[in-house]
Amino acid sequence: MARGKKQNPFAARKRQKRANGAPERPDRRAEPYKEIERDNAAFIKYYHLQNICADEEEWTQFLASIRENLPTTFRVTGFKDEAKALLNIIKTQLFTEYVRAVAELHELPAEQVERPLCLPWYPNGMAYQLHLTRKDIRRSEPLFRLHNFLIVETTAGSISRQEAVSMIPPLVLDVQPTDKVLDMCAAPGSKTAQLIEALHASPEQHKIPPGFVLANDVDNNRCYMLVHQAKRLNSPCLLVTNHDSSFFPNLLQTDVATNAKTILKFDKILCDVPCSGDGTLRKNPDIWMKWNLAQAYNLHGVQYRIVRRGAEMLAVGGRLVYSTCSLNPIENEAVLQRIIKDSEGALELVDASHLVPGLKYKPGMTDWKLATKEVDAIYTSFDQVPEQLHTIIRPTMFPLPAAEMSQIGIEKCMRVLPHLQDSGGFFVAVIEKRRPLNFEKNDLEDLLKKAELLDKPEQPEAQLDESGKPVEDEKSVPWGPQRKRRRLHGYKEDPYVFFDEDDADYESIRQFYQLNETLNKRCLLTRCKTERKKNIYYCSDPIRDLVINNESNIKIINTGVKTFVRCENRHTVHPYRLAQEGLQTSNAFIGSSRRIQVEREDLILLLNCTDPTKPPSTLELKPETQQRCKELGVGSCILKYVDEAFTLFIVGWRGTSSLRAYVDRDETIHILRLLGADLSKFEVNKYEKAKEAAAAAAAAAAAAGNAAEQKNDEAEEVMESSEKE
Repeated sequence: MARGKKQNPFAARKRQKRANGAPERPDRRAEPYKEIERDNAAFIKYYHLQNICADEEEWTQFLASIRENLPTTFRVTGFKDEAKALLNIIKTQLFTEYVRAVAELHELPAEQVERPLCLPWYPNGMAYQLHLTRKDIRRSEPLFRLHNFLIVETTAGSISRQEAVSMIPPLVLDVQPTDKVLDMCAAPGSKTAQLIEALHASPEQHKIPPGFVLANDVDNNRCYMLVHQAKRLNSPCLLVTNHDSSFFPNLLQTDVATNAKTILKFDKILCDVPCSGDGTLRKNPDIWMKWNLAQAYNLHGVQYRIVRRGAEMLAVGGRLVYSTCSLNPIENEAVLQRIIKDSEGALELVDASHLVPGLKYKPGMTDWKLATKEVDAIYTSFDQVPEQLHTIIRPTMFPLPAAEMSQIGIEKCMRVLPHLQDSGGFFVAVIEKRRPLNFEKNDLEDLLKKAELLDKPEQPEAQLDESGKPVEDEKSVPWGPQRKRRRLHGYKEDPYVFFDEDDADYESIRQFYQLNETLNKRCLLTRCKTERKKNIYYCSDPIRDLVINNESNIKIINTGVKTFVRCENRHTVHPYRLAQEGLQTSNAFIGSSRRIQVEREDLILLLNCTDPTKPPSTLELKPETQQRCKELGVGSCILKYVDEAFTLFIVGWRGTSSLRAYVDRDETIHILRLLGADLSKFEVNKYEKAKEAAAAAAAAAAAAGNAAEQKNDEAEEVMESSEKE
């Protein structure tokens, strides 16, 4: 062993066992995959005990349903201009292909194939359920076009693949474009995306919504997953933070009327708290093997602290939605009865079923029992709980007396069970705040003092000794008592540097793109402290205010949508091009000088050019487009296409003698699909590719074998000739 190198104790133990003749553990990778057994005696006993179903017949249906795989669901991004056109394509072309592919997969006549189900409770018929599992779509060759469609349109931000029951909480939160929204446990981001869609639901009324969505998660790595999900929607009204939701700090905001700093209160808060997840058994069958009651007992306290903190940050008259993907009353009704009781009338459960008409659900439970981890002992009150379990099972987990429970209105909660509409299991409750809570924290003065200290760091007066020399503070010397600074987990984020009033780059950008005065240039930002800016982002005014006032108070992961990108070209007079991601926002502020209206045939020609080194010549375009190109100088521009059903705006690049569309592959396919163009060039059949790769590998192996045989024959001939000599 090398000097100074530590020995691996696990490897040493393994070597010792081998030396002692212990039998080696079998290599499971060589064994065939075993299907997970969808059974758990403790789970079945516990939920049968709770009477979550009305009778034995329904209980049998529940068990049969929860053991089946979950069907695939998706929804169309509703606020986009082309949403209706895409929905029409889905209903006609996609579903026709779906019926054909499913008929081929199951060897059935097309008439017997069940059509996709439009979810009746989702607004405007924008969500569909397919009678196929994720595994079916991913691993079946007849369905490769459906699989390609889901991947491309999801990446382009036009649809979102999301479990049906997961769509309910944002709907009952009833977000309006003016709302300040907090998503406390946001990752992986499907519900956050829904909240952003609701915020942008009235583009004709608000160019940029006055409200915003603050999406938070405690897990640093999951925050980046959240950014990836939400960024597909390209909203300037999103701020992603990384903090423990149960101790989420109060945030400062600037009052528009008085310009004074106040504590931010949210109009809408979503608390989709961490849970045991037994409502997702159809999607995650591995939970069958590890389910036990200890998970619910451990999470009850965390869930309560999160919803309590959320209630504190909620504005009076605001709405909070508490949701879990668990069926357990310990994680659901027990948490809610506790927070409603502690609020002493400040919080009230409300019925929000009118926001999801057609959704089948059961009311909240008013009575439930607790049990040991193995469900071998049942408790109906805390008095029955043995002393050794008092730290695990707490009095607040038991149902309140019937008289108190009737005043809370726990039956207004919604329990969605898998067998009711072929979905996952879910729990949703809607709370409204009637007055401030008695335990609300108001630390405005402390926050203002902290902000002042950061703006103007105080210089401590130097203390002198008897001889007049400065005395060293013991905190400043390495051997003195030192205070450890709180360490933020995860990556160190780049700074958020907003434009100044006299920013050098803004004036040239304004002149080149004829930006109008309604664009607040101070909402433009970069992520680096350098004069040579690479990417320029844009965020809304409230988001800018949040970042400036709270950057030192909470870890900010991401904000702003990419609007301008440095793209220096020897032929152009301006170094910044437009970014397609930010065009949804910046388009409203850009003048007419950098715009070209194109016809359908021209746009299809531009999009079909996939080689950026060989863009289409302007001579290939229609005369009207050619004339407009002559009037336009070299550089970034906006291509506008007007259809009867929608209008498209695409970033383009006017070259010296060419014009090209500046969009990525998935966005290209999405636009071509809307235009009704031929997509065969972009269709990828991974099964055919795999067959071709296998055939190529077999041919290469055969060629190598033939070459080896030829060499052997030559060697034998040489040996024979030498023997004769």
